[in-house]
Amino acid sequence: ENLPSHFKVKEYCPLVFRNLRERFGIDDQDYRESLTRSEPIPFANSGKSGAKFYYSSDKLFIIKTLTSEEVEQMHSLLKQYHPYVVERHGKTLLPQYLGMLRLTVDGVEHYMVVTRNVFSNHLKIHRKYDLKGSTVDREASDKEKGKDLPTLKDNDFLRDGGRIYIGEEAKAKLMETLTADSEFLTKLHLMDYSLLLGVHDCEKAEQEEKEKTDSQAALA
Repeated sequence: ENLPSHFKVKEYCPLVFRNLRERFGIDDQDYRESLTRSEPIPFANSGKSGAKFYYSSDKLFIIKTLTSEEVEQMHSLLKQYHPYVVERHGKTLLPQYLGMLRLTVDGVEHYMVVTRNVFSNHLKIHRKYDLKGSTVDREASDKEKGKDLPTLKDNDFLRDGGRIYIGEEAKAKLMETLTADSEFLTKLHLMDYSLLLGVHDCEKAEQEEKEKTDSQAALA
C-alpha cells in the first residue's frame, strides 16, 4: 500500500522457482500472501556486502537485495542448483531459493531474492552459531557478543561445550546431507560457506515460561 502508483514487478524464471517451492513444500498462495500481505520488516543490520535484508511480515521468508551482477550469478547458479534440489527431493541444507524479482519504481530498478527463514517463528532461538569447521580467527567480536542474539563462531561453540545431541538417526541424516551439499559446492568450486546453527534451549524456554506465568499471576 506504500508503493507509488507507477511500479512494475518482474519475476525471473517463474517456472523454475515454482518447482523449487514445490520441492521445498511451500504452497504458492501462502508464499505470495506472506510477501504481499503487509510491509516487510527490515533487519537491524545489513550484510557486509551492503545488501539489505528484510523479513516477510510473518517472518517465514527473508528478502535480500541484489546487484544486477548478482542477478546474473544467480541465473548461472540456478542451472546447477535446480537439478540438485530435484535430485535430492528438496532434502538439502543449502539456502532455499524461492524467487527472484525485479521491482521498478519511478524508473529505478531494484533486484531481490527470496529465501526461506531457516529459524522457526514458533520456537525461540537462544543461541546462534556460524560454523566453518576451522578454529583460525573463528571467534565472535566483543561487539557481536554484545547483541541480544549474537552470531557466534567455531571457537565460541567449542567453549560452550561443542556438542549437540540429536540422536543416531538424525545424526546419520544430517551427515549424509552435509556430505552431499559439500560435494555439490565443491563441484561448483565454492569454498566460502558455513553451517548456520540455531539452538532452542528447552530448559531455558521452560524457565522463561515459568517466569512469565509467575509474573502474570503476580499482576493478577
